[in-house]
Amino acid sequence: MENVQQYSIEKEPKAVLAMDPVKFILWLFLVSIIMLFASQTSAYLVRRAEGNWLEFEMPVIFWYSTAVLLISSAAMQWAFYSAKKDEFKQLKIAISITFVLGLVFLWMQFEGWKELVKMNVYFVGNPSGSFFYVFTGLHGFHIITGLIVLFTAWTAAFRTRVHSKNLRRIEICVTYWHFLDILWIYLFVFLLTFN
Repeated sequence: MENVQQYSIEKEPKAVLAMDPVKFILWLFLVSIIMLFASQTSAYLVRRAEGNWLEFEMPVIFWYSTAVLLISSAAMQWAFYSAKKDEFKQLKIAISITFVLGLVFLWMQFEGWKELVKMNVYFVGNPSGSFFYVFTGLHGFHIITGLIVLFTAWTAAFRTRVHSKNLRRIEICVTYWHFLDILWIYLFVFLLTFN
């Protein structure tokens, strides 16, 4: 009697399309922010067409704050590339610069509001001023949330928990920060065009 050997053929598992759940939540959050600002800018255009609209020049400090945010986005990208290459010193410098510039941006937005008050543009009063404060205030709130996300990546970077084999935190951070930058550019151009 011959020994019959049985061979089991192992099938390779089928590839499953999967996404990191935290990144998925981030993308859902970004879509909700887009919808929020799309509805607000639509409401702005409808209300502006009705008349009784105060036209005013945007304070110059908003131009400077835009430049600050663009530089912070470049620093954030530098942080990401440094993490991919395990250049920890550059990572720490770049992520620190991004954080500080985020704070500077918020301060400049507040200074811009003070300039608006000097120009007699108030939150309560003409809808053009109200919309301006709402847009910049909502974006400022999202910058604060971005700074919180950035702070978690910053602390992880200083504990050497962000590196080429663990990029999740920095990827989430860079995605959100660049999104906030693009959102501000959109709002800035929108307000310049339709104010």
